[in-house]
Amino acid sequence: MDRKYILAGIVAILAVLGIAAFAMGSGSSERAPDEIVMAASVHGGEPEAGFDPLAEWAIGTEPLIQSTIFKKDANGTIVNDLATDYKVSGDLKEYEITLRDDVKFTDDTKLTSKDVAFTYNKAKEKGIINLDNLNEISTPDDTHVTFVLNETDSTFINKLTQVGIVPADSYNNETYGENPVGSGPYKLSQWDKGQQAIFEINEDYYGKKPYYKKITNLFLEPDAAFAAAQNGEVDVVEVPLSYSNESIEGMHQVIYPSLDVRYIGLPVNTESPNDEGVIVGNNVTADPAIREAISVGINRQGIVEGAFNGLGNVSYTGISKQLPFASDATIDDGKVDEAKQILETAGWVDSDGDGIREKDGVKASFEIDYASSDSTRQAVALQFSEQVKELGIEATPEGKTWDEMDSTKFNQPIVWGGGSSDPYQLHQFYDSEVAATGYSNPAAYNNSQVDALIDSAMQDANTQSANTKWSQVQSTAIKDNPYIWVGTLDYLFFVNDNVDMSDATHTLYPHGGDVWGNIYDWTSVNATATG
Repeated sequence: MDRKYILAGIVAILAVLGIAAFAMGSGSSERAPDEIVMAASVHGGEPEAGFDPLAEWAIGTEPLIQSTIFKKDANGTIVNDLATDYKVSGDLKEYEITLRDDVKFTDDTKLTSKDVAFTYNKAKEKGIINLDNLNEISTPDDTHVTFVLNETDSTFINKLTQVGIVPADSYNNETYGENPVGSGPYKLSQWDKGQQAIFEINEDYYGKKPYYKKITNLFLEPDAAFAAAQNGEVDVVEVPLSYSNESIEGMHQVIYPSLDVRYIGLPVNTESPNDEGVIVGNNVTADPAIREAISVGINRQGIVEGAFNGLGNVSYTGISKQLPFASDATIDDGKVDEAKQILETAGWVDSDGDGIREKDGVKASFEIDYASSDSTRQAVALQFSEQVKELGIEATPEGKTWDEMDSTKFNQPIVWGGGSSDPYQLHQFYDSEVAATGYSNPAAYNNSQVDALIDSAMQDANTQSANTKWSQVQSTAIKDNPYIWVGTLDYLFFVNDNVDMSDATHTLYPHGGDVWGNIYDWTSVNATATG
């Protein structure tokens, strides 16, 4: 690396550390025992639009400032938050929720069913989660709210865990993100944009109050965050998996497995423009033999070992084994000779000796795009490229912004990330109804058998039976290889030895993580010993 770039990087890191040190005062020694300083990229990092659930703050994760109707526990089971009870109609079209009657917002107004209805109607209007099936919301009184659907949906209950509730009477789209009013365990007391957010305990919170009365979360890049941890300036730091061989005096590593899967989309159709003029499909990956050879020929465990530093689990279906609807389907991969034979039989041969196969004048060559800001996805792309090269396929890694990938997401393989505890994600991965729509089904996969299984699972009120169908969706779809599922990654933290993050109760980490999912159970080791 050029010396000037090394020096520039050092200067940038020192500048960020200077900001952090200024924000925190003179270091960890001045923090009260019930204060904690973190550098964790929760929910994807600093929220550009502020701490507004209707601007996608903490969708499907712990929002700290707001309450949700339901939460999910360490097993992924739905548990009450604002709700005290619920009923579902036999046709799975009506979800009637009974709410607590003792909840106040931090502006001292009461939270009622009107606020819940307002929030979800706005969420539908803004499209922050898929609520297309929601027909209407009725509020017969302050403590009852009923969600009425257009069509049967056995997964809808999951959507009631995903959006923090805002006050209907005072919500302002322009100002709420910087001055959020909520009913969660914390209040936002300060937001220094680009530097930190400070949360302080909500003394009127109706639930179990966390031990830590103040949370300061610093917005630092990985190198700066790690250096801050080494200097004793933070208590919890989230870092990329490439730091797994590092150590910090006075801190220990905490590694949490997740539902967060990395995978590569392989467009299944030949190239054609859609109504917006965006090309959908890829003339190379449209050949089933190319997709099958890649799936059989790559070594997923090798990518997990290299790109994830071994901190993860191979995935063949995209759904973590931690979930009850996971399939046990596997692929016997790493079979390079078998993969080559699949390509030869299908007519993909290297006739000019350049190492790249061709068929009917088309080279077995394509880009593999990845988010340039994500070192793990870059590592996946590079290892994938090296592995398929051995098969006679050229995959050229290209780091891009997400805006740049808007024009390639349906026509080039991309290193994607996703994963949640909601089986509805399988609809978004595979259903032809959403093919090449937004970020759903980017491979434009279309299989009538899979569509039928999804429809049947959505309409099945029996959870066990529905889970079996969701499992069949996975085992059926992977035969067509619209996605090369690689693996679910772990989340890596360095944690002050005096901090107990309650490992036993940490929630299942979805795509993006959920470090605050069990903040109610965090405590100080000293407090635990003396309490």
